[in-house]
Amino acid sequence: MTTAARAARADYPALRVAPPASSVDLIAAEQAAADFLRALGIPTDTESVRGTPGRMARAYAELFSTPEFDLTTFPNDEGYDELVLARSIPLRSVCEHHLLPFVGVAHVGYLPRERILGLSKLARVVGHFAARPQVQERLTKQVAGWLSDNLEPAGVGVVIEAEHTCMTVRGVRASGSTTVTSALLGALRDDPRSRQEFFALTRLGG
Repeated sequence: MTTAARAARADYPALRVAPPASSVDLIAAEQAAADFLRALGIPTDTESVRGTPGRMARAYAELFSTPEFDLTTFPNDEGYDELVLARSIPLRSVCEHHLLPFVGVAHVGYLPRERILGLSKLARVVGHFAARPQVQERLTKQVAGWLSDNLEPAGVGVVIEAEHTCMTVRGVRASGSTTVTSALLGALRDDPRSRQEFFALTRLGG
């Protein structure tokens, strides 16, 4: 059923969004973390490090978890058709190549049609896709594509700015560098004025 068809119903349902199905074995993860540290020559029998494998396991389990939420939408009774933008949504994820964190902000906007979205849900969607090993390019496209598929707006735009610790604290050690990715769909991609407005409001319009 399309969004337009569902919008005509009084009992328009909220979409329940659940994290990817997975099982977490904290005992096995703690043992693996202890083996990992010992393999790197780091003793785990001192008082300050003895609990580190468990803390590592719990930390990564937290990074890879996200709560379920309802994608709450409302009728666009006023026929609002201008850009809705949530700017500087805090973001944290983990690079799938090195399992090191990357942190930054996401700017997420859309051009409404029949339905408008509860604003907090834009942040929820970002957190939903960030809570797993990721690459920034895929994360950007996943957020944009998911909103386009489930909200069916006239257009969607997503910009992510993040610092990758796999780049800033190791390897090239380019401290202070950030990576910017964008994904534009619908009118925000095809209409130059809408695209310019979106980038200007995200302060990337130059």
